[in-house]
Amino acid sequence: MEPTADPTPGTAAPQPRWRVSRRARKAALIVHILSSGAWVGIDVIVAVLVATGWFAADTAVRVLAYQALGRFVVAPMLAAGLVCLASGIIHGVGSRYGLVRYWWVAVKLAMNVVLCTLIVVALRPGMNEVVAHGRLLAADGVSTIDVSSLFFPPAVSLTALTFATILAVARPWGLIRRPRRQSAGR
Repeated sequence: MEPTADPTPGTAAPQPRWRVSRRARKAALIVHILSSGAWVGIDVIVAVLVATGWFAADTAVRVLAYQALGRFVVAPMLAAGLVCLASGIIHGVGSRYGLVRYWWVAVKLAMNVVLCTLIVVALRPGMNEVVAHGRLLAADGVSTIDVSSLFFPPAVSLTALTFATILAVARPWGLIRRPRRQSAGR
């Protein structure tokens, strides 16, 4: 990426501050779409595991669902979220939409950062309890650990990712208005 000159006043569409080759921009877009799809897929798997842990008749199946949730969900979900974030930034920097030029892009960026933060701050710390819940179920079929809040991570994430997809397709709200710079002579 090479810096470019500031846009000439009065031009219709300002050039991006950094130039990203067309090939790199397309590659970033492809990676962005694939990683967001993977993220949605992981969230669906989480929802299925949560439902299986709650509703399966066989205790062994419930134990397996909780063990899988506790041990194998956070890392792939965080990886998909961070790859989606990085590729979105690369694509945004090199495209006419920018990162904070249009409302829909800024909202998608903020949602991605919030969701990745929630994975680390809210989801990850509770996974040891989910594994412990599975162990207690395996030992005697009863657990006193409350896992009712497991509904929220896939529900929130799937809702937010669906909204981000709608934003990417509909591109609502237009440009972010910035205050005009005052000239130095005033």
